[in-house]
Amino acid sequence: MLEQAGVSPSCGNSTEPVIGSACHPPDMMSGSMRSDPSTLSTVEFAALARALASTARQLGLAAPGFRCPTRIIGVDRTMRRFSGDEVAGIVAVNVKDRPLAAVVADMIEGVVMLNQLLPVHAAQVRGALWNSLENANAQARADSNQPTAAHVA
Repeated sequence: MLEQAGVSPSCGNSTEPVIGSACHPPDMMSGSMRSDPSTLSTVEFAALARALASTARQLGLAAPGFRCPTRIIGVDRTMRRFSGDEVAGIVAVNVKDRPLAAVVADMIEGVVMLNQLLPVHAAQVRGALWNSLENANAQARADSNQPTAAHVA
């Protein structure tokens, strides 16, 4: 399960394996990931939600549904669990006038909360989710630098 995400050697003095750089999440402020308080577009929010849900499922976890904004004024993140045999729920986050990193962190924490992960496993999953977004961001930058048929003479 976690091995598929690329477990790296342990970080610091820990004896537990850590995914990617779970001790130090990647700098999500580079490239198109902005840190200024602004509102994500619906398309950007949906892309983040799809990427996080896909990675969560690859790790064998339940992927929540994501929505914005929250129903409670003044609260940045809420979560509703659904009753039943399977783990299911919806994570709502406010995106307006918040840094992108804060929105992404709330979405990632929603995955962790929904799955009720133990601390060590939660740290590994957080790292894997951050890394998956960084990898997707790097791939998008690389794809945008590839010449298209219109550029080739």
